[in-house]
Amino acid sequence: MWAKEEVLPRSEIEKIQLARLKETVTRIYEKVPAYRKKMEEAKIQPDQIQGLEDLKRLPFTYKQDLRDNYPFGLFTVPKKELVRIHASSGTTGKPTVVGYTRKDMKTWTECVSRIAVLGGASSEDVAQICFGYGMFTGAL
Repeated sequence: MWAKEEVLPRSEIEKIQLARLKETVTRIYEKVPAYRKKMEEAKIQPDQIQGLEDLKRLPFTYKQDLRDNYPFGLFTVPKKELVRIHASSGTTGKPTVVGYTRKDMKTWTECVSRIAVLGGASSEDVAQICFGYGMFTGAL
């Protein structure tokens, strides 16, 4: 067991998921004009998210949305709060850019660590990363 949430009953996990979904939808609606527009076109407001089944009502984000809002139009925090920015090369169009806060990096580190432990890694193991870190996040 990595965290207590892993052994919660399904109903408790779904409560956490719903709370996080509502928070995310509200944040992007309030802070990202492009997402607000997509949600309005889909005729959905943040307060209409009442259950996990409402996830299907939300509009998709496509790679073209990243390009159309290049470079920083989809960020929900000021650039000064970012500690890392990754961008694609843009070989098939405009580059796509993603930014990470300290909290994002902590979450990413925990997720990758959990995946490694699930695969059998321990403190006795040594990992070799065989690719350059110049790659866009999506490749990682």
